[in-house]
This record gives sequence, C-alpha cells and structure tokens, in this order.
Amino acid sequence: MQRILLLLCSFVLLIPVTGLAESLRPNVVILLADDLGSKDLGCYGGPVKTPVLDRLAANGVRFTDFHAGAAVCSPSRATLLTGRQNLRTGIYGVLQDQWHDMHLLEREVTIAEVLQKAGYGTAHFGKWHIGMSSGNRVKPSPTEHGFDYWFGLPNGASPSHKDPVNFIRNGKRVGPMKGYSCQIVVSDAIEWLEKKAHPNQPFFMNIWFNEPHHKLAAPDEIVSQYGDLKDEAAIYSATVDNTDRAIGRLVAKLKAMNKLNNTLIIYSSDHGSYRTDRNGGLNGNKGSNFQGGLRSPGIFFWPDGFRGGRVENMPSGSVDLLPTICGLAGIDKPNGVHLDGADLSPLLIEKGMFQRSQPMIWLSPWSGHLATLREGNYTLMGYRDYQLPSDQARQNELLQQMAKMAGIDPSTPNLGSRVTNTTFTSPEYNRLKSEFVRLRTFQEAWIPTIKAGGFSRFALYDLSTDPLQKQDISKQRPEVTERLKKKLRTLYQDIMADAPEWPRTKEQAAGNKHHETTPNQPDPEASTAKTRTSNANNGAAEKQMQIHRLTTTKRSRFDAFAYVNRIPMEREIDETADDLSGRILGRLANQEGRVLVKLPPGMNRDAYQGFKIALDSGQALHAGNCFSCHQLPDCSLATSKPATPSLRNTSYSNKRLQQVMKTEPHRDLQLDEGDLSRLFALLKTLTDVPDADFRNLILNATVLDTSGELE
Repeated sequence: MQRILLLLCSFVLLIPVTGLAESLRPNVVILLADDLGSKDLGCYGGPVKTPVLDRLAANGVRFTDFHAGAAVCSPSRATLLTGRQNLRTGIYGVLQDQWHDMHLLEREVTIAEVLQKAGYGTAHFGKWHIGMSSGNRVKPSPTEHGFDYWFGLPNGASPSHKDPVNFIRNGKRVGPMKGYSCQIVVSDAIEWLEKKAHPNQPFFMNIWFNEPHHKLAAPDEIVSQYGDLKDEAAIYSATVDNTDRAIGRLVAKLKAMNKLNNTLIIYSSDHGSYRTDRNGGLNGNKGSNFQGGLRSPGIFFWPDGFRGGRVENMPSGSVDLLPTICGLAGIDKPNGVHLDGADLSPLLIEKGMFQRSQPMIWLSPWSGHLATLREGNYTLMGYRDYQLPSDQARQNELLQQMAKMAGIDPSTPNLGSRVTNTTFTSPEYNRLKSEFVRLRTFQEAWIPTIKAGGFSRFALYDLSTDPLQKQDISKQRPEVTERLKKKLRTLYQDIMADAPEWPRTKEQAAGNKHHETTPNQPDPEASTAKTRTSNANNGAAEKQMQIHRLTTTKRSRFDAFAYVNRIPMEREIDETADDLSGRILGRLANQEGRVLVKLPPGMNRDAYQGFKIALDSGQALHAGNCFSCHQLPDCSLATSKPATPSLRNTSYSNKRLQQVMKTEPHRDLQLDEGDLSRLFALLKTLTDVPDADFRNLILNATVLDTSGELE
C-alpha cells in the first residue's frame, strides 16, 4: 500500500500546469484600489505605511511597469474583468447609470464566468461601476456576469467611506452600515469564506475597494500619523493605510484556514491618482493617457505556484489578468473571444516564452488624446481629428468657482480631478459640481461622430530614455513612428468595429430592452432583455390622460412642473439628498441658459424661485437644503423620529410659515422675508388637482422668461 501511495504522489507531481486537477487549482483573489497612485505604497517607494502589501510583494512578484485598463474608472474595470479593450465591451467612458444606457455587455466573458465554469465558487465585494439598474434603465447585475454572490456598490460609498448607506447584497439594499468601507467589504468577504456551501471548492473573490477615491474618510488615529486631521493628503494616505489593514485581516483569515499558500493574490489600482504627488512625477494624472494616468501597482503572490522575492520589469497591465489566471490555473481561455491581453504566466512561473500578440492599447474617445499604443519601450499617442459638442467656457468657469470655494490653486495641474475629488463640500459647491460633472460626462449621442472619426496627429516617446514623456521624437524616429501608426490604425479599426452602438433605439427604449448591437450584427442579447411593468393605476391614468412616461400618482402643479421640465425627483442608489438637489439645480441652470424652463398655469416666477431656495438656501450656516429633510418626491421623511411632516396638500399660511421657520430645525436658515414669500408660493403649488385638470396643467405650460433677475 505504501508503494502505491508513493507512485500516486509521484504521478501528481508530474501533472503539467495546463492540466491541473480542480482540487489543485489556486484560489484567486483580485484586490483593486480606487484612484491609487503608482507611488503610494511603501513597496513602491511611497509615503504610506503598507506592511501587508509590502510583505505580499516581497514574497511574490512586483511589477514595475504595470498599467490599469484605462485612465478612468468604468473602462478600466471592464478591461480588467474581460481582458479586452473597454470599447469592445460596451464601456466608452465613466458610467452614470441614471444617465447612460451603456454597461458591460452581458455577452462579454468575465474572469468570474471562466472560473465559475471551471468549478470555482465566485463572489464580488465592493465597488462595481460597470453598469447597474437605475430607474427605468435595466442592466445586468454581477450575477449575470458570473458571480454566485455579490455585496457591493454601483459606484462610490455614500456619504463617504465612513458609515456608508448604499451597499447592496445580491440585488437588495442593505441599509446604513457602521465602519469604513474597506473594512466592511473585507468583513463580508471573510464571512462568505466562512459560510461557503462547499468549503473545499476553489474560490474567486473579486474585491474592489472604494479607497482612496473621494469622499475620503479614515479613523482619526490613522490620519494623525500622516498629518493634521483636516489635511486632505493625510486623510488620503490614511484611507490607503486603512485598506492595507483590512487586507491584513483577509490574509490572516486565509492563513488560519490553511488556504493562503495556494491562493493567487493580485493587487492593483483602477488608474493613476488624481493627486499629482502620488504618481511618481510621471506626466499626467487620473484621466490622462500619459503614464501618470495609466501606471499602477502590480503585485502577484502565490507561494505554491511561483518563486517570490522578485521584481519584474516587463510592460504589462490588468488587461492581462484573464489570460494570466487561465494560464496559471490550467484553464482554457474563452473560446472564440479575441483577447487584447497576454498570458503573463511564463514570466511568473519562469518557464516558457512570454509573447504579446498585439501592442497594448488605451482609448479615450472623449479626450483629445484619443489613443495610446505601447510596444516595448515606445509609446505612440494619437490625437483625434473630430470635435465633440462641449461647453468648455462654462466648464472652465465652474472650475474656477469651485477652486476658489475649496481653496485650491487654480493653476494646479489636473484641476478638474482635484476639485471633484476634494473633501470640501457645501450645498452651493455640490450644485456647481453636479453641473460640472454633467458637462464632462460622456454622451452616447457622440458615438456616431466617434466611429466616423480618426487621428489628426501623433507623438512618439521612448520611455527607456524619457520616462516622463517630455520629448516627442516622432520626427527623429520616422521609421518607428510609421510602423506604430500602422499598427495603431489597424487595431483601432478592429476595436471600433467591435464596439456597440448606444443609446437604445426608440422601439427598444419603449420596451426597455438593452440595446447592445455591433454594426451589421444582430442584437446578441435580445433573448435576455428584460422589461419592467408600470404601476397599473399609473398606466390607466396615462391612457386616460394621453400623457406618456408619467410615473407618479401625484397630481399637483409642482408635479406638472417637474414632469414638463424632466426634473428628477427620486434619488439614485448612490445619491444623497444633497446630491440629488445639486443634480436638479444643475439641470435647472442648463434649462435656464437655453430658455427652456416651463411653468404650468398657477405656478409663477416666485414659486419657481422658491423651489430653488428649497434646493439650496445659500446660507453659510445652513447644514443642508430643505429637501434634506422634506425629501422628494413625497416632501416628507417617514423614517425620521418624529416623522417630518409632508409639505404636500397642507393649508399653510404665510404667517404660519414664518412661525415654523423660527423653530429649532429651521432657525439657522436665516431666510429673509422675500425668501419666505417665495417658499410660500412654492407650498401653494403642492396641492393636488383632479386628473383632467392635471393634464391641462401639462399641456398648457408656458416658457418662463429667464432673461430677468432669476437667482
């Protein structure tokens, strides 16, 4: 018997890596930071104390020339999960689920789906940001992308990393939670490990942290180690430190379960930092296709799989993760899928020859730097030849205003990213920020222009002699430039042919179907498209009134005003009441500028201004707007104790309003008589009318003259 066991053990040792038995395959954990710079971590020479990640790097392989999938969030995450250039996957830019139809196409094959098919248990924890259902926009969830279990966020933690309220577990809201986002995410991951239905089943955990993306928050005792408690740089560093501590808890759990040595842990960031001091002096920051926006940490740890204590200088990135995991786990790559990434396993296991079949490429169709191509030490940058509609003058004006309010030097590089990622906040700042973000947001209507466009000029950099990309050598190296231009154009055309069209057609939008088509190809997801049905009472009212897209049973002049001006009345999953107010004010500002604000009969200029006052009083002592408590669309907050009275269908008088404003919750508002008069005018519009009258309010709304003294 002993002889037979020895023979069996010898046989197991002879199994090639491409034929690993399921029980021998590594567990896989991907750890992804949000907005982390390439020079943040201690093991990369950064200022933050990261002993856990430093140990993983020291006992694993640390890549020095590793890159994110894109210079901004959503595209980068789509590339990481699929091993494909993000435009192929349906993601053109940063996703705002309430505004965009686009999302990670359900037809895409993710790391989770590959491992799930190979017998792995799969789970996602933390930020998602590659498409989640919002309002009437139904999108695939992590479940449809291969995750057996998920606990996370559509985008960022709200109101900050501390005590977030917007986590979702398997499609259901969790509600307010105590603690810091990174610790909450790891706690759930540990609990999932402990309660797995099949303890010996290999697992894949995809853990995407919010830190150090704004809104920043970390324990004071950690912040104090890096500076003043109000210093943004100190808070930023503390969030990275806190995340390292959370990862330490996970590593300790894996070790206690005797699973650490056979777990492949990969750590990186979704792109460069918005802080210019955390990208190692490289050109560009978050959002830039220069190295500062793309370069990220790349740590690979697997004691049972490859020799640690090494540094690898090969240019690589998160686009390589799917084929690399397949190579290390002995799993076939997705059949019939073009992968833009390469298998790094020969570098990691130190066997075989590493080959990249095509150059690495990053595309930013909304940016002047349309494309970046990397081959060896050379980087070729292509600039677009088309123009996109953009109110740049207004964007610059908003930037200057926000910088002044937040105390940020207007000459700061990457100012747009700095002002939108600052810890400073106020109702007015939130309003300006909402408008700024909307102006900068990728518009799906641009896609035909993008697909018809190309390149106007090119710049070439040799990163071996010019790592900061200060000298364009395209004229000095014409043969290299022409060779890479040809490769870039060929690859760009291939990607654009693969990229889907957004938005949905009118017919599909009416049926609420995903519009995920590639030119000259049938919709691959028509059979899986989902629809939502409206409330039966609403549908009957719409049919009777011949008013479409009406989703409320409320019938006041204010509701007619909200309908004709397409004013959002309900918060998105990741939105606070203040954020919603800022979004509404941004829309009103846009409508005013185009002279498109409409008022139904019985709603005058004073009532309109009263609505704007209710959204943002503009008083320095004011801690929030009226709708922070009297939440839209009901204008009440039933969950508060005592409940906030509804403003709807009340019999307020001007005198009673003045008395109410002197009570404890309102006295700091310091509104003058003119403001109170306008608020009273708004209150009078909140009384319901019969359905027939409501229809007339909508049909007879008139455009408000905004050329006067509107605030």
